[in-house]
Amino acid sequence: MLHRTTDFDRAFAMMDELRRRLDWVFEEADAPRASLRGDFDQTSRYAGGPRVYLFDTGSALVVKADVPGLTEKDVQISLNQDVLTVSGERKSDAPEGYLVHRKERGAVRFSRSFTLPSKVDPEKTTAVLKNGVLTLTLNKAAEAQPRQIAVTAR
Repeated sequence: MLHRTTDFDRAFAMMDELRRRLDWVFEEADAPRASLRGDFDQTSRYAGGPRVYLFDTGSALVVKADVPGLTEKDVQISLNQDVLTVSGERKSDAPEGYLVHRKERGAVRFSRSFTLPSKVDPEKTTAVLKNGVLTLTLNKAAEAQPRQIAVTAR
């Protein structure tokens, strides 16, 4: 009887280990893992692209993207009709000639494109990078902004 209990416990231990490994995979899905394998070009969200928050204020669309470790020179933004593209590159920051003992934050190149839900005025668009957060304010075109309609009594 002891033998069956041991097999039973071993099966649950294996399932517990599988659950822990799957938890780790899903927790680390957003981390740029390709740099550990030596890959450089990463274009999908899960391979190193920034996390993005897009919301509508009524008169403008605001996009906030997490781009830690990047400067204004490292980020490129383009607006082509109703498609916004945010791309950038973080180069390896180890000084030349130094020995790297552990590398969890490697070089990464990303590009993310979004179809905007309404037309925007590219002339009134602003971009600010502060504390690792890129904030884009895309003012809506006049025809896309909400309008108030006055009600009159007859």
